[in-house]
Amino acid sequence: MPQPSATPTPITKPTILASLAARLAGGDTILSAWCGIADPVISGMLAQEGFDAVTLDMQHGPITLGEVIRAIPLINAAGKPALARTPVGEFQNVSKLFDSGVSGVIAPMINTMEDARAFAASAKYPPMGERSWGSYGGLSASGLDPNAYLREANGFSMTFAMIETREAMAILDEILALPGIDAVFVGPSDLSIALSGGTQVDATAPEVDEAIGHIVARASAVGKPVAVYAQSPERAKDFYRLGAKMVTLMSDTVMLRSGAQAAIRGVRG
Repeated sequence: MPQPSATPTPITKPTILASLAARLAGGDTILSAWCGIADPVISGMLAQEGFDAVTLDMQHGPITLGEVIRAIPLINAAGKPALARTPVGEFQNVSKLFDSGVSGVIAPMINTMEDARAFAASAKYPPMGERSWGSYGGLSASGLDPNAYLREANGFSMTFAMIETREAMAILDEILALPGIDAVFVGPSDLSIALSGGTQVDATAPEVDEAIGHIVARASAVGKPVAVYAQSPERAKDFYRLGAKMVTLMSDTVMLRSGAQAAIRGVRG
């Protein structure tokens, strides 16, 4: 598989599809909802709230590719960019997600340069990558004609390589230097398992914050943003203070349970 080797064309029309890349390039911070419930109506409802984006999780959530594809237009119709996380190693669906209209794809467990190159190749059009033509939702949401979309899509179809293991940390600079990888995404829980040698899961451990600070410093040195999953609003603020540019907050199931618990406490004390 050839290594991507071209610079994407700058974005000239930041529509909803391109707004995520444009805002991150401009230094904005992004707060995204996190959805794993299968019903696309849930992600569509969250898109109506004050989040900047909505992320759909196919790695651990029960949501399927078809349900993600049905959710994307609901999110975009609310004026928000959609992102999706793939299952581990399933790069064959990356181009299909971009074809459907997501603004970013998150790939978990990018632990080798072979993983990173395969991810980048599946996400980017030639000469940078190997994505084939067939966009429908993405082309429509872009507001561009087909040739303009072909020229510009590599710049706004964002790839987030997940850094959550010691193996990924060891090759962080190489991942960040790879054309076709636009950003990195930190999974604090898996990172805590890796850093503790498999003895604990603690996303609030000091060594996790230290590692995230290191990741932010290395990514900032090459002008690439860092995203982090936050299990609470307090942790989201911690990650922004550490320099993260995008935070995905909690999950739809956690928000549902938290809301239910708060309502019950309000009635029963």
